[in-house]
Amino acid sequence: MSNGNGQTPAQTPSAQATTIKPTDLRGILQYVPRFQGQIFVIAIDGAIVADDNFSNLAVDIAVLRSLGIKVVLVHGIGHQIVELSVARKIPISNVHGTGVTDAATLDLAVRASSRVAHSLIEALTQNSLKCVVTNAVRALPTGIIKGIDQQFTGKVERIDKDFIGELMDRQVVPVFSPIAFGPDGRSLRVNSDLLAAELAEALQATKILYLTAEPGLVIDGKVRREISLEALKKILTEKPETIAEAGRSKAENAVRAIETGTPRVHVIDGGIFDGLLNEIFSGEGVGSLVYGNDYQQIRKALRRDVRFIYSLTRSAVKREELLHRSQPAIEKNIEQFYVYELDENIIACVTLYFYPGKVAMAEVGSVYVLPFYHNRGIGKKMVDYACLVAKERGVTQVLALSTQNFGFFIDKCGFTESTKDILPEARLKTYEESGRNPKVLVRQLT
Repeated sequence: MSNGNGQTPAQTPSAQATTIKPTDLRGILQYVPRFQGQIFVIAIDGAIVADDNFSNLAVDIAVLRSLGIKVVLVHGIGHQIVELSVARKIPISNVHGTGVTDAATLDLAVRASSRVAHSLIEALTQNSLKCVVTNAVRALPTGIIKGIDQQFTGKVERIDKDFIGELMDRQVVPVFSPIAFGPDGRSLRVNSDLLAAELAEALQATKILYLTAEPGLVIDGKVRREISLEALKKILTEKPETIAEAGRSKAENAVRAIETGTPRVHVIDGGIFDGLLNEIFSGEGVGSLVYGNDYQQIRKALRRDVRFIYSLTRSAVKREELLHRSQPAIEKNIEQFYVYELDENIIACVTLYFYPGKVAMAEVGSVYVLPFYHNRGIGKKMVDYACLVAKERGVTQVLALSTQNFGFFIDKCGFTESTKDILPEARLKTYEESGRNPKVLVRQLT
């Protein structure tokens, strides 16, 4: 996810590195049942293949395979095609396969692709992984766009997902270059970011991980650690220039991937030692997470939901698990509520309250899931979503007050116990007046 992190663009890879230690293996193992048998599409920029950390990255990929995660690799060639262009003094019509590809550029692209694919296969072989570069992607010429012939630039027409599935079932890592083949067997240049999104859709991948030379998605000069599909789409529509040019293609294809069914897309600095593993197997991560489908059933509550929220939480209020709220009180504060809707029925809710004058602090409350839907991770998902919303608003600390369910917040949601002294003055007053004496819990959003 992903999932959130703290480095800044100015930091060097060595400063960013957060190595997973042997003592962290227990933490990694909690993710294995969730990810085992799933498909991750890893898209590696050409600049990362040329980076000193590339050999370590190959080890990380071998670790993923050893944990039963199916890996599909896509590589770029932008770095290498520029090098060839300079060395051979041949001008190129387009670096990344997003514009016109003339014959000379295609020739350099094929040469660059062969070089990068060889480096990948060599690194994977050194880590005892079986791999193969395939022709499982068929393409068509992009054609004429706005009156300009795109020549040898292609668009994906078909992906032989059955063949790719057979390779993965035989423990083979499929490797895809940004060179696809047309109906006549001739080569066409495709954009590697787009190819990763197309493969993720066809293979129903759980994640795309874009490994780039950037620290993540840089928006308005800052790395965005988490961003929702809706927020990213809005930026791309209204202010695309605020996204750093190096990450714009990743942003566009992250949106495409999530809209076609890939739950999460990560953008990571591939030059960070252990960065890939830390992004996947830690709560903080090291790059940017674009999220969508995990939270597609969660929405802001509307006034028409007041009666349902009241009925939903009434039994928990009777057990003193939740603070009593009348229907008028719920309606008055409806903007604080988020609900989980399944088949047009509300089955869970959560509140998110922002303290006046405390922009870095918020409070999560009223977490409730219908008993029939317990043990499905919905409660954790509601809390995690509220924390993501809070983080997008600049919050760094989320509080929760609980009398009976503090174990859920600590064990499942990453909260730790604190004291009432952390509460803002007005909230401390209502805390003491209530007489409920709940535990005060805090989660840091780094």
